[in-house]
Amino acid sequence: MAILSKEEAQAILKKVVGFSKADFCEVSLRGSDGGNIRYARNAVSTAGQISTMSLGVSSTYGKKTGSATINEFDDASLEKVVRRAEELAMLAPENPEFMPLLGPQTFPESKTFNASTAAMTPDTRAEMVGKSLSVSKAAGLDAAGFLENSTSFNSVMNSKGLFAYNKGTNVSFSVTVRNKQGTGSGYVEQDFNDLAKMDTLALSKIAASKANGSAGAKAIEPGKYTVILEPLAASDILGNMFRGFDARSADEGRSFMSKKGGGTRLGEQLFSENVNIYSDPMNPEIPSSTWSGDGLPVKRTQWVEKGVVKNLAYSRYWASQKGVEPLPFSRGVIIEGGNQSLEELIKSTEKGILVTRFWYIRSVDPQTLLLTGLTRDGTFYIENGEIKFPIKNFRFNESPVIMLNNVEALGKPVRTGSGLIPPMKIRDFTFTSLSDAI
Repeated sequence: MAILSKEEAQAILKKVVGFSKADFCEVSLRGSDGGNIRYARNAVSTAGQISTMSLGVSSTYGKKTGSATINEFDDASLEKVVRRAEELAMLAPENPEFMPLLGPQTFPESKTFNASTAAMTPDTRAEMVGKSLSVSKAAGLDAAGFLENSTSFNSVMNSKGLFAYNKGTNVSFSVTVRNKQGTGSGYVEQDFNDLAKMDTLALSKIAASKANGSAGAKAIEPGKYTVILEPLAASDILGNMFRGFDARSADEGRSFMSKKGGGTRLGEQLFSENVNIYSDPMNPEIPSSTWSGDGLPVKRTQWVEKGVVKNLAYSRYWASQKGVEPLPFSRGVIIEGGNQSLEELIKSTEKGILVTRFWYIRSVDPQTLLLTGLTRDGTFYIENGEIKFPIKNFRFNESPVIMLNNVEALGKPVRTGSGLIPPMKIRDFTFTSLSDAI
């Protein structure tokens, strides 16, 4: 199915809203088109092309709402899905947290679409994967990876006059490279809106280097160490923290942002002074939609400034309960850093551990955000500013809140996961036991 333009999506949405007989009606229309290649043991195993489009209708009588979806777009089908949503609304209980629909809003056009990424073909993907495979084959290593690209659009309209539209592109790549003996492993993961920024050859060389470099790992005692977290490792552990910037869960005592005895930690010095966190949908390195799922404009927001919590995210309902303005949380979180490279952070470290990434992360205590998990795909001992030897993987028990209080240095941020994250030098990071996994 085609990716609809703003005008094409608007025409369909107007038609559907016109069929409505309910008190309120909200309609969403979205679609995506893209392809992928998966490979393992240095050979492509699957390749595919996926194209989807769907329409959802929410109809409301009073405070009773029913929803229905469809992927057929002739007039009869569009009217049918509206009638179905209305039938379900009549049967639904009242929603005590129902919020009236928003009226017209103004949104700046996002920077999420890139024409070269949208123009990717199966040949483009094959060429990119071929470059990755050339690295592992030449080095006598085994590679398993996944490359995927997509172009998508999302639009919404309601009976109060709200209309929003966004179109975006994405290309993502990940590869695990291991030696033939299964004693060394390396991993990289990256995604961009812009195809020109994706270098599968360079990324695969990094993974191959780690696969060779991590063979023959030595065991060292668990304990508290200075660590250099590569951006991917930092992103792995911080993702849980970002979800905690929600005002309701904090007010209700369910998160690390909850204050003992009631209230939230808004305005408190929760992290080191060199920690600054914000989101900006217009950031060219990690652009995102300029509107939220319920139609609110998304703007640049400072979440943490010099370690102080400056904002929490408020849904429309919770904002109405607390008498404040709603504030949606944005994807694309950005942690400010410095100009140091990963290599420069390593050179500044007398004794420490370099962590490529974490995996199998689980929550231990939501109130303190204590997490446990394992290092993976390349863990190395640093001494006198140099990587001396690979070490066996560790299990860690650490809170990202404590971690961001022990920041010694932050490097230059890079796009990883859903954010711009710098490599981090952290003191007193807690490793509790060894793991034989590679």
